[in-house]
Amino acid sequence: MDVKTYFEALVQSHRSDTPWGIHSVCCTHPYVLQAAMEEAALQGAPVLIESTANQVNQDGGYTGMTPEDFRNFVYAIADKCAFDRERILLGGDHLGPHPWRKLPAETAMEKAAEMVACYVQAGFTKIHLDTSMHLGDDDHTVPLPDQVIAERSAMICRVAEDVSQGKTPLIYVVGSEVPPPGGPESAEDEIHPTSRQAFLSAYQAYQQVFTQAGLENVLSRVVAFVVQPGVEFGGDHVFDYNSEHAQDLCAALRETGRPMVFEGHSTDYQTPDALAQLIRDGVGILKVGPGLTFALREGLYALEAMEKELVQDGQKSDFATVLDQEMLDNDQYWRPFYRGDDHSLYLQRRYSYYDRTRYYLGQPKVAAAMELLLQNLAKTGIPEEMLSQYLPLVYYKVRAGELDKTPEAILKGHVRYVLAAYQAAAKPGSFQG
Repeated sequence: MDVKTYFEALVQSHRSDTPWGIHSVCCTHPYVLQAAMEEAALQGAPVLIESTANQVNQDGGYTGMTPEDFRNFVYAIADKCAFDRERILLGGDHLGPHPWRKLPAETAMEKAAEMVACYVQAGFTKIHLDTSMHLGDDDHTVPLPDQVIAERSAMICRVAEDVSQGKTPLIYVVGSEVPPPGGPESAEDEIHPTSRQAFLSAYQAYQQVFTQAGLENVLSRVVAFVVQPGVEFGGDHVFDYNSEHAQDLCAALRETGRPMVFEGHSTDYQTPDALAQLIRDGVGILKVGPGLTFALREGLYALEAMEKELVQDGQKSDFATVLDQEMLDNDQYWRPFYRGDDHSLYLQRRYSYYDRTRYYLGQPKVAAAMELLLQNLAKTGIPEEMLSQYLPLVYYKVRAGELDKTPEAILKGHVRYVLAAYQAAAKPGSFQG
């Protein structure tokens, strides 16, 4: 699929009475990616899959994968699912110096440029340039000026363009008024949409800097600007989208005079109606990540509850216990995000909307426990009446013959309920290509 043509059509739809959009799957777990491809195939839609600078970079990121590794990983899953590789859109999210932000600016930007080059060389065509963070020798007492952010984005954009050499036109997303990759480390009491003036000021800075840098041809391929439309989640609450509060921001999008949409991050846990309203208001790209692994974890806990009923002691996977012990043994991915006494921390590790469990599901002991859980249930079978008790939504899909009654299909089926809400909101059938 021609990514440029696809996103041009998406953007143009927002100048009509029938806007549509796409959701971006920001996850590296194979079951989530399989679920995303299966749901997209059912809808006849492409699938947009993105990895962040922290997850995947030239040093391996926290997944241990380079961009080339991740591309091959995604394609292998597509082949397993018989999903056409041509209908996969690969994107790089928050590409910039964030993983090296403690280093001096010059060094951090050199690392960022190297990473972006690796992404482009690996065939990623949707590039989110994010240079919004302070670097080691910046003045951290004042906000980073829009001009500096734009200049740093132009620097790595130039690298991306040089590497692509126009063979496959890249499309870009700029702007970064969202929490950092991985989520915020402190809870917020309320969320305000990006102000009209803040958006226009940042937009004008990019326009000016990219023009002066000789990147005018890139500006026509900036399809989206990242803003805060007023959606976010904390560990135990969700800030629901309020269309009225975002009207000034949405109107400002039309003031630019350039075909473009907003990209909304942290849309996890929004209601189906809110997702559809975001699309209607001009947020044409909806990012979702933790909400998908949250659903995966729900499914795994439900399967383990059935395993406890069906499998003899000594043969059980003890999945939840293994997962929690791994989190206790290596607390770097959840400790900064959770607060409270031991019992509160235990509950947050298990149930928080932040879903820090996603950093641990690929660890060898946890993955082995998950595999044993699925193997045990494959041997025993899952009684329909028990499935109704623990995963009632999936139960009806199985009863209707829409899902196989295997543990893997049931697990992915639970994740697909989340994905289906995004597919419905985005109206994926609106693009024929």
